[in-house]
Amino acid sequence: MQLVIVESPAKAKTINKYIGSDYDVIASFGHVRDLPSKDGSVDPEHDFAMHFEADARGKERIKEITEKVKKASAVILATDPDREGEAISWHIAEILKQKKLLGKVPLSRVTFNAITKQAVLEAMRNPREINQELVDAYLARRALDYLVGFELSPVLWRKLPGARSAGRVQSAALRLVVEREQEIEAFISEEYWSITASGKTNSSAHFPLRLIALNGKKLDKKDIKNEVSANAAVAQIAASSYVISSVDAKPHKRHPQPPFTTSTLQQEAARKLGFSAKRTMDVAQRLYEGVDIGGETVGLITYMRTDGVSMENEAIVAARAVIGREYGDSFVPKAPRQYDVKAKNAQEAHEAIRPTDMGRLPKNLRLNEDMAKLYDLIWKRAVASQMESALVERTTIDLEATDKKSTLRATGQVILFEGFLKLYQEGKDDSDDEENARLPKVNVGETANVSDIKPLQHFTEPPPRYSEATLVKKMEEIGIGRPSTYASTISVLQDREYIRLEKNRFHPEVKGRLVTAFLESFFNKYVQYDFTAGLEEQLDLVSNGELEYKKLLHDFYDDFHKGITDMADVRITQVIDSLNERLGSYLFPVDENGNQSRVCPTCGTGELSLKVSRYGAFTGCSNYPECKYTRQLGVSDSDAKDALATNNDEALGVDDKTGLNVYLRNGRFGPYVQLGEDPEKGSKDKPKRSTIPRGFNRDVTFDVAMELLSLPRVIGTHPDDGKEIVSNFGRFGPYILHDGTFANLKDANEVFEVGLNRAVTLLAEKRAGGGRGGRAAPAALKELGKNGDAEIKLMSGRYGNYVTDGTTNATLPKDIAADDLTLEIAIGLIEARAALGPAKKKTTRKTAAKKATTKKPATKKATATKATKTKAKAS
Repeated sequence: MQLVIVESPAKAKTINKYIGSDYDVIASFGHVRDLPSKDGSVDPEHDFAMHFEADARGKERIKEITEKVKKASAVILATDPDREGEAISWHIAEILKQKKLLGKVPLSRVTFNAITKQAVLEAMRNPREINQELVDAYLARRALDYLVGFELSPVLWRKLPGARSAGRVQSAALRLVVEREQEIEAFISEEYWSITASGKTNSSAHFPLRLIALNGKKLDKKDIKNEVSANAAVAQIAASSYVISSVDAKPHKRHPQPPFTTSTLQQEAARKLGFSAKRTMDVAQRLYEGVDIGGETVGLITYMRTDGVSMENEAIVAARAVIGREYGDSFVPKAPRQYDVKAKNAQEAHEAIRPTDMGRLPKNLRLNEDMAKLYDLIWKRAVASQMESALVERTTIDLEATDKKSTLRATGQVILFEGFLKLYQEGKDDSDDEENARLPKVNVGETANVSDIKPLQHFTEPPPRYSEATLVKKMEEIGIGRPSTYASTISVLQDREYIRLEKNRFHPEVKGRLVTAFLESFFNKYVQYDFTAGLEEQLDLVSNGELEYKKLLHDFYDDFHKGITDMADVRITQVIDSLNERLGSYLFPVDENGNQSRVCPTCGTGELSLKVSRYGAFTGCSNYPECKYTRQLGVSDSDAKDALATNNDEALGVDDKTGLNVYLRNGRFGPYVQLGEDPEKGSKDKPKRSTIPRGFNRDVTFDVAMELLSLPRVIGTHPDDGKEIVSNFGRFGPYILHDGTFANLKDANEVFEVGLNRAVTLLAEKRAGGGRGGRAAPAALKELGKNGDAEIKLMSGRYGNYVTDGTTNATLPKDIAADDLTLEIAIGLIEARAALGPAKKKTTRKTAAKKATTKKPATKKATATKATKTKAKAS
């Protein structure tokens, strides 16, 4: 029996049907080992030795693989046809070599770009050895990312409290988002006007016009700067007579776009389907690994991680046949189309993303909604790429005044032959603007009547924030990252709260701005786009066998490590001074004259400066604690003034019961109300305070402040047990509480408005869902499908995500992203966990830990320091 090893159970299931009973196909579930998240996993002092380890899941997979290898007549590694797939095969081969199993059985490597019977059988007939050059490129990339993450991230923790991590590609991508925001903030809008009108000849219908020349001068976009000039232009046009001075109709061909690469698929799926990059890759993975079609598991698309745009000749021939059959011979070009990639650093190691069978029309397949949409997109793009060009007639009509002082123009286009547009048209980017008006037939010399002359006011607009599609496009253009990394890079930036997605646009968070400014100040070289792209080019040289990977690591690390070492002498005050200078326009308020000022607006003598803490960053006064002025970052000056009546001693009112003043103030964590005066320095007595929560849209008057200070609010007693139900604000928002059970409220104002009946209902619903003691019942993140009668779900648990069939829970491994999880992988994880039997109860752990702490209190600090170091992760 020959043993075939692939990455996923879904892929194993599909391949097993193609190659027959002489083979045993098993899954490794991705990487079986990786660099552990601790110091020393990459050792620069010993020629960058890399120490890989397997986690608990990996050990189980290794155990299964080695047991099967002992019984196999041959081992065939059939992981994906890219660097990562080559690395998975290499890891397995290295483990088998260490266990001295390779001498007993032959080992070979096969790859296929599509999971079809023909492609798989052809690969089996043509085995090869593991490509060490691809493995070296993987090792270099992994080492680089580890070294940057584990050496740079601790510097961030020490010098910039609140920052979480930095990464080789991640930091360059973050810089793109931050720089775009800075462009928007620095942008000064300019007013300009345009003039439109309607034209008509005796033989034609009305057609739209715009003014393009005035007083004998061609107009640029912003030449008419104000309403006075616009009205003068309108008057001049109205007083003039016009004739058709030129009619220019030129045929133009529009050519189809090439088939999808990973990047263009992510961009188009975002524009047309609203899919995130992770969602797109998850669905594409399932289409690639195999879908049940009429009782047969079939891979529907070729490998989805690629930057190549070519298709095999057989696929081109098949596409041309489909075009002729479905749309007619006129839509088939005389010669097949060939495409070349234009992206920087493209490897073109694989085909473009295309259907494995062009004749498998989307309308004939029964797929779930996401797969149907994405397959339809991939099929249309691939088939359209081989269709005839569209023939478009672009028409320009100019009307000139008889006094030659002004010219009006009409533009439009007519599609004479649809060509590929009959099937597919690429989605528009932010900058796309096309005039498609169909113009009437007119002749040069005809008199034209001009009417409905309108001045239109405009204002220049800043560049748009990046969407996921345009950010991926920009990353590809400048050469940072690789097709397989775009989705994970963006996800990491969001998870670490460096950027947020709001209305499909990325906004930098305060943390993201500070990290970028810090890196630009002290590690500028490593966030330069050319430097990051240059490393990608060097990695390509490694994969081509033109550069030794350890030389690449030495060249990078020597300079990088020196920069890390030099940072030890840099004080936090120096970091703050640098950030104050670099981020001045963002950190400090604008005075009455519109000028940036660092003079404290409260005391008038203190200097404003950035303040950082583990909880976040804010601007504060140098005269603290005598002056308590603070300014929350990420809030505009006007909003800050509206939110605070109050970094002075002016009270909202006086509480009748206590005789104390009630203040509205702003702290480092936002606005709050306070009852009484600030305590003397060193005093343990603190006045009562209540934070004004996010989403609270009421004006903070004296009465509202007293309501906030009176929280928690007693709503009433529960009819079942007579215990109080109270409402309040908590860490996770507004809530009600009864006998240990919390139920969330949707709106901040409900804290003061919710009645007893509503509260009892909410608590009953929470308890019916299993909520108790302040923690909600486990929530299903995704319903994956059924295995027999059991519903397989991805759940969110206390210790991370896990999959369950209702009986057995299996932890989701770190190297399997939630969006990459499929039903087949989940079933495999559950079955592997069930095979281990019930979990053993750990009854002595707390006791042992307690004893160790009692015996050796002196080691506590060192242990904590070591634990902190292990939290750093390469990005």
